[in-house]
Amino acid sequence: MKRRFFGAIFATLAAAMLLGVAASAQNAAVPAGNGADIPGLGEIMTLQQLRHIKLWFAGRAGNWPLADYEVGELNEGFEDVNKLLGGDTVEKMVGAPIKALQKAIDDKNRAAFMTAFDSLSAGCNDCHHTLDHAFIVIQRPSLLPYSDQVFEPQKQ
Repeated sequence: MKRRFFGAIFATLAAAMLLGVAASAQNAAVPAGNGADIPGLGEIMTLQQLRHIKLWFAGRAGNWPLADYEVGELNEGFEDVNKLLGGDTVEKMVGAPIKALQKAIDDKNRAAFMTAFDSLSAGCNDCHHTLDHAFIVIQRPSLLPYSDQVFEPQKQ
């Protein structure tokens, strides 16, 4: 009983922290000089991390439409990172894993999804290492911070 209680408290605190970070990330944009706001790399990567979490839980639950949506959002975020950094460092690190994830999702193949997800996480870590951010290490999420979203597939 105590374990579930403390687990629920931890999940609630983790969700609140992540939502607070995401909210501040949305408010911490860099002026582009033309009146538009461009998020900085840290803000984009915070959103990427949230998408990475949601992708994991969607794929693990076999919710392929949600997984498809999240992998698309991740891909757009990585395109934004490439624009900020210039070059194709991100594409080299995560391009193949993203394509493998998309194929696993299209095929509704949970085993291939898990393998591709781990490859994506490794690609993220390789990119962090290349860009002198090796202190940022990504892994499979172990806790679902989204207690307000259903990840199991819904009957249509």
